[in-house]
Amino acid sequence: MIASAKEGGEAAPTSQATPLDSPYVGSKICAQCHKAIYDKFSRTDMGRSMVQVTPALLETFPTSGSLFDRDLNLHFDVYARNGKLYQSQYQTDSSGKETFRETHEIEWIVGSGANGFGGLIREGDYVFQGPLSFYSKPQSWALSPGYEFGNYGFNRPILAGCIACHSGQPRPVAEGNGRFKDPPFLELAIGCEKCHGPGLAHVKAMQEGNFEGKGLLIMNPASLAATLADNICMSCHQTGDVRVLKPGKDYQDFRPGEPLDNTLSILLVPPKRESPPQSEHLEHYYSMILSKCYRSSDRRLSCITCHDPHVEPSRAEAPAYFAKKCLTCHTDKSCSVPLDVRQRKDPPDDCSGCHMPKRDIGAIVHSSVTSHRILARVEEPLPDAAFHQTTPALPDLIHLNSIPGDKFPPPRLTLLQAYGELMDKNPEYRERYLALLNELEQTEPGSALVQASLGRRDLRVGKLEESESHLRRALAIGPPMPLTYADLAEVVDKLGREGEAISLLQKAIDLDPFNAVLRKTLVLRLIQLKRYPSAEAAMERYVELFPQDSFMRQMLVRAKSAGRAQ
Repeated sequence: MIASAKEGGEAAPTSQATPLDSPYVGSKICAQCHKAIYDKFSRTDMGRSMVQVTPALLETFPTSGSLFDRDLNLHFDVYARNGKLYQSQYQTDSSGKETFRETHEIEWIVGSGANGFGGLIREGDYVFQGPLSFYSKPQSWALSPGYEFGNYGFNRPILAGCIACHSGQPRPVAEGNGRFKDPPFLELAIGCEKCHGPGLAHVKAMQEGNFEGKGLLIMNPASLAATLADNICMSCHQTGDVRVLKPGKDYQDFRPGEPLDNTLSILLVPPKRESPPQSEHLEHYYSMILSKCYRSSDRRLSCITCHDPHVEPSRAEAPAYFAKKCLTCHTDKSCSVPLDVRQRKDPPDDCSGCHMPKRDIGAIVHSSVTSHRILARVEEPLPDAAFHQTTPALPDLIHLNSIPGDKFPPPRLTLLQAYGELMDKNPEYRERYLALLNELEQTEPGSALVQASLGRRDLRVGKLEESESHLRRALAIGPPMPLTYADLAEVVDKLGREGEAISLLQKAIDLDPFNAVLRKTLVLRLIQLKRYPSAEAAMERYVELFPQDSFMRQMLVRAKSAGRAQ
């Protein structure tokens, strides 16, 4: 377990030098004046959300594991050597001889160990997830979350929207698909400034002895309105069905104390009585607002009513700790179960154990999460309020983090992206997406997103000249996107300009070099053009990056054999 590893060994470094133009200082600077709070927070799951692999960490860390996945027909290993941690994937033929082996050093561990943790690798400017993760319940290594849908090998990129919640100060490149600045992390674990905002102005004021108005220079969530305080928690603990950044924003733009909706909108497909939502994974806020406790509090109940981010009770302490929170509103007589019956349970009088039971996380094996609906009965249905959460301005989606009193829906560009992401799983949004796109063609023609979307729409219905015009306009508006280049390559290929399609595909690959689909498409196009030496070179590079693709490995062998036979 990573918890015991950190407690038993030397603490891994958590921050690096902060750029001169950054408003952040790092938690170690905060600790100079707030050491007691910092020490407590450092022992919480958030305070241990990410660490660097060091020899000291590995001394009390599970470093050995192996498995064979029949569906993928691949072997996986994890092991430590010379103070470093490694993961491998490899395949064997019928005689047991290895057909390939790929090994990478794990540089960072992400996850506190509450459910488990995984490893991150670095390849140049890119950061990827390792294929194996350690799961706390079975105390074993298994495939990382998401790998049940396909083998990403060592090429599953760490995206900005994910790492923003697992790290204190990550530095992903906008639209980089796993690309990071150097260094990729200024602070590894979640730190003070994640909830209190950038600390540079506060630190300078304190150093200068300027104590007047010091509260204005650092944010205390406890002093905020409940909605704004919850927005801080929602930035990481509430996913919804789709999260869309506002135009021109990135995840680092959110500042505690400001409405989260200034940076991104969290949207949900309205639940139906016949098909209520099943997952509560990272749906903590939504679950809470459906609880009777929240609805009876006139929205005053908030995340920090029950949670102090600086303190995390142990498993043994948690029942009494949270029961005390419940008793700030309830009494012993509030519970219909007789006190003597409750006292005989293990643990005794456990309010949260009965009313906030653990539920399995379908998306992550061997993992569970606390239900925040605060149920009176385990199978209690959703309240009627759950089916009346849309507004006249936005009747087809729940805008979960809308600013109170704001009657306007999210920007049309935000909705376009939301509908576009939702429509594959929810076909009812396809018509709305197309109608909105037609509207934006007239009102937002200078948007690269609109032009790229128009280009893809026309490509799908065979309007190739119109599609090319839109896609080229999207690239001219910028910033250039790999998918736009790939769509344009498909257009010009269908228009008979195969050579130009190759150069466009290469531009897409230059922007997204670890994209297997783009590289495989390039190989197939080169073969179609009978550019066999170039196709073989492209296959060699593909197999180098994605050796787990047995089909492409076999194609490369055949290509080399054909070349030798000529």
